[in-house]
Amino acid sequence: MTKNSPTNAARRAQNSGALHALARCGYAASGVLHVLVAWLAVQLALGQPAGQADESGAFSAIAQAPGGEFLLWAVAVGFAALALWQLATAALGVPGAENQAGARLKSLAKGVLYGVLAASSARYAQGSGGGSSEESMTADVLTMPGGPWLVGIVGLVIVGVGVYHVVKGWRKKFLRDLAGTGSGSVGPVVVRLGQVGYIAKGIALGVVGGLIVAAAVTTDASRAGGLDEALRTMREQPFGTALLLVIGLGIGAFGLYAFARARFARL
Repeated sequence: MTKNSPTNAARRAQNSGALHALARCGYAASGVLHVLVAWLAVQLALGQPAGQADESGAFSAIAQAPGGEFLLWAVAVGFAALALWQLATAALGVPGAENQAGARLKSLAKGVLYGVLAASSARYAQGSGGGSSEESMTADVLTMPGGPWLVGIVGLVIVGVGVYHVVKGWRKKFLRDLAGTGSGSVGPVVVRLGQVGYIAKGIALGVVGGLIVAAAVTTDASRAGGLDEALRTMREQPFGTALLLVIGLGIGAFGLYAFARARFARL
């Protein structure tokens, strides 16, 4: 194996102290986004929407803040570092994981997700804004051969991710992602924030996936939507305002947990 082989490059990236520091900044950036989404969701529940209650709304809020362009570039760098670390982990394997194939696939998916967030933050920093909406993308896919099946599968995968988040929060499996839990370095407040945050985020993702599945079944792209549409759907249900407030606060708890993860993440 040559010194400059892809495997060695991935290993150097995975073990880089500078990359680890930037990756922790990526978790902090995730915390900022989730706290902002939570604030937008609470505003929506109170009937005073301040923007889209999703990542695009959060990026817009950062862009409008003093020093917004600098903050967006900082967020982009943090997410890019986190993406690179996850992709390196996917290439080399996850230490201690019993199911290496599943663990690598999860790291790969996270790497792609963080990469998309990094690109989105960079676009907002440049003043370009977001890309196509979920509805328009779903409409494009529905017109393709086998499109409804593909959209339905994507929706079911998102529902599955939502269920995974709920189970991860309920059973405290997220503690495996943190270093120092055995010695009590991570206090009970962080544990409770993780539990509430993962469960709330899982419920929100489940609704997002359900909307996409509904669009696939009816071949009606207008029924699809992202997190903002899912939260608005919750608000329209019986006791929807109270439910949306709880979910919004739960997403905020996930954001606070992400700040703690920036400190305690096992890298």
